[in-house]
Amino acid sequence: MSLVDQVMKVARASTRTRGGAGIVRRLRDWAKTEQLFRSFLKLPKSERSKILSANPDQYIVGTKNAATRDAWVAQALTALPAGARLLDAGAGECQYKKHCGHLKYVAQDIAVYDGKGDSGLQTGTWDFSQIDIVSDILSIPEPDASFDAVLCTEVLEHLPDPVRALDEMARLLRPGGMFVITAPFWSLTHFAPYHYATGFNRYFYEFHLGRLGFDIVEMTANGNFFECVGQELRRIADMAQRFAGGEKPNPLELHAMQIVLGMVERMSACDTGSPEMLHFDCQVRAVKRANA
Repeated sequence: MSLVDQVMKVARASTRTRGGAGIVRRLRDWAKTEQLFRSFLKLPKSERSKILSANPDQYIVGTKNAATRDAWVAQALTALPAGARLLDAGAGECQYKKHCGHLKYVAQDIAVYDGKGDSGLQTGTWDFSQIDIVSDILSIPEPDASFDAVLCTEVLEHLPDPVRALDEMARLLRPGGMFVITAPFWSLTHFAPYHYATGFNRYFYEFHLGRLGFDIVEMTANGNFFECVGQELRRIADMAQRFAGGEKPNPLELHAMQIVLGMVERMSACDTGSPEMLHFDCQVRAVKRANA
């Protein structure tokens, strides 16, 4: 019997008095605290060190969103045949041009975002100096079927009419050509005021690409529910600073954050299907049918 249990036994005998009842309540709290402490001590030493560090960088959950997408896009572009004419629609700063040395790369953008916006997440600056075609994505001045491949990454959420944009990109792609697309499944407000949708799920692509005569050859979910939770937990300090009057997590809350990060990292590692509920973005490759 622990010391707390022994004292509790004595205190219960005094519950008829006001002071005795108060002692019992406090001892029950102490007993719960003792249980939590014992649970903590049962953890591996490495996990205890991560929790006590209060450093979220001790965990990787929620940190691989952009890196996973970039690697997938790089692989999709590398797989395109040498000499293929590629349209990078809504290319922005042309971050994927470096993977297109074997292609005839053409970058298009409307080129109006300046990085500063009026709300949400912003970049601060933006460079359109590498854009080849400055135009509305709904009316790109190129002939029908004039590209062997079209790349459109993280663009659809910034378009007032993403469906018409798909129509236009389909027009430009030759039969047999490859359409490479990524867009958020969900997203926070970013690049405002040019942010018109929080995201798109698999059914959006299946319906509209099917309607336009495409066969989807790959649709991969980037991340899962637990990775998304991990990403947003890491934003709490910044969000509190911006929107909660400059509040900051206190030391106990920082340690609690470590515990939750460790939990979602463990659950992400054994995930068996949560992307159907939530993930970062869909990564899609689709081939235009010969008769489309």
